[in-house]
Amino acid sequence: MGRAFQNRKESMAKTSDAKAKVYSKYGREIYVCAKAGGVEPDGNLALRGLIDRAKKDQVPGHVIDKALDKAKGGAGEDFSPARYEGFGPGGVMVIIDCLTDNPNRTYGDVRQCFTKCKCKIGTQGTVSHSFDHSGILVFNGDEDGALEILMEADVEVSDIESEGDKITVFVPHTEHYKAKTALIDALGDIDFDVDEIQFVPRDTAPISGDDVEVFQKFIDMLNFVDDVQNVYHNAEY
Repeated sequence: MGRAFQNRKESMAKTSDAKAKVYSKYGREIYVCAKAGGVEPDGNLALRGLIDRAKKDQVPGHVIDKALDKAKGGAGEDFSPARYEGFGPGGVMVIIDCLTDNPNRTYGDVRQCFTKCKCKIGTQGTVSHSFDHSGILVFNGDEDGALEILMEADVEVSDIESEGDKITVFVPHTEHYKAKTALIDALGDIDFDVDEIQFVPRDTAPISGDDVEVFQKFIDMLNFVDDVQNVYHNAEY
């Protein structure tokens, strides 16, 4: 399961334009998180984890500060989450998570990506039943020790793996905060390589030939829709 999640989400930082998209994505997500739970990272664990991820993805400090200042001021857009599901070439299953201040615009932009690539957008629940909505924590540590900590904290663990010094912990998305808090309380500050809630495919769909080119075009189009935050899929290519 651990290796499958490596393919689950498309990276967007491939060009300078794509990096700008990543900065915008993090700025919007930090703003929404800070506005909902407070602008102080010490009192908002979700915000702290998000800022840590942004820094690891080399998001400039001024982008983070601008988003926090905007949330602190209380003004600005009201973004809400939107999720779209459907099928790509070769029957690949795709989930697109967005933050939008105009659902009609966002739906139209996402649907256009499907249409131009001859893919099929579905209704909510079309493919999500084939993914696990999982909290994933990757860090240096001892597998047995980490499992003991989580069990003592009454955290439901879906899976735990180790490769060298790296541990990958999978928990239901509702247990993510509890699991992270238990590990930090027991082990102190942890430098998480991955600290996210993601859609992890239960099975992969191999694609080849022309389907690969069409799928990559489809993903690239989605990634440059302003409101798209993350794209998850089960393609193997």
